[in-house]
Amino acid sequence: MEKLQVIIRGNSMSPSLVDGQEIICNKYTGQEIFVGQVVIFIHPFDNNITAAKRVSEINGNKLFVVGDNPDPLSSDDSHNFGLIDTSLVIAVAD
Repeated sequence: MEKLQVIIRGNSMSPSLVDGQEIICNKYTGQEIFVGQVVIFIHPFDNNITAAKRVSEINGNKLFVVGDNPDPLSSDDSHNFGLIDTSLVIAVAD
């Protein structure tokens, strides 16, 4: 499986992943995604933004993704833009 190196930007995934941290991910090629995994995806409203969020719910090929930061204002996630389609997923963190 192809590996991708991702650098976390911002604090939405803190404390688990911090700004500047490098993580290794598996390129998404349709493999099963599980609740609790971190996915890297194209923002549904701005294709110039790539985001890393944790999957908290799965509904068919739709994912509810959230940041780990307990501050509700720290993350632009499914609370703001709703479910994302798995077609937007680029990679899944190991």
